[in-house]
Amino acid sequence: MTPLVATAVLLAAVTHAGWNALAHHIPDKLVGFTLISGGGMLIGLAAAPFTAFPAAGAWPYLLCSAAIHMAYYALLMRSFRLGDFGQAYPIARGTAPLVVTVLAAVFAHEVPDGWAATGVAVSCAGLTGVALWGLRGRRPNWAAIGAAVATGLTIAAYTVVDGLGVRASGTSLGYIAWLMAVQGAVIPAYAAWRWRSGAVAVLRPHAALGLLGAALSVAAYALVLWAQTRAALAPIAALRESSIIVGAAIGAVFFKERFGAPRIVAAALVVAGIGLMLRAG
Repeated sequence: MTPLVATAVLLAAVTHAGWNALAHHIPDKLVGFTLISGGGMLIGLAAAPFTAFPAAGAWPYLLCSAAIHMAYYALLMRSFRLGDFGQAYPIARGTAPLVVTVLAAVFAHEVPDGWAATGVAVSCAGLTGVALWGLRGRRPNWAAIGAAVATGLTIAAYTVVDGLGVRASGTSLGYIAWLMAVQGAVIPAYAAWRWRSGAVAVLRPHAALGLLGAALSVAAYALVLWAQTRAALAPIAALRESSIIVGAAIGAVFFKERFGAPRIVAAALVVAGIGLMLRAG
């Protein structure tokens, strides 16, 4: 992985943690995800005419990814309803890298070399530490943990599907534009049916935050998709989940959740893993 690719993925990690924090901050999760998903759809539709159309071979992946993203959004909403941001976000994101490593080896024939595999493992150890610190001193909320782990499995699934799809598309910008356009319609359509004529009144108080979250979401995933055309999937997945450190910091500063010495040690492990992955590139 080159420094340029690593920088893009780290920037994606920061923007990703940002939009997740905005989604968690909006009290009604359906409102938050309607604005973020719908805003992403509008951005995708606006960008699509100015990008290349994805190749035919990419569309099965794109449509499959859109379906997986629907499950991801539903599970993420449930995770945020049941658990603290500083717990749900790390568990959801930390589950994905090792699963991606296995799936990428099976479906993309990307078997990491020694440095990359060690970097993924070290980063995952750090990410797990951040997640487990969220449980310290409390009885585990197994419903929240189960929803977060299931969210992580959907993250791993769409990461591999989109990695294969964007490579087949011939255009990372066209792929992200059409992916946002296709997947972004479902949640707003459900919300419009549920709220009927009152949708505007429900959405208006949180519109600015939700649309900012949409812009951050599209930017984050566009950077990741571009990176997936230039490096192996597993190291990118592990590096992207450094967003957990950002998420833990956001949880501590804005949601008054704990961030102590164990999370600092965990963050150091993530940084060490990043260094190993860069050596592999």
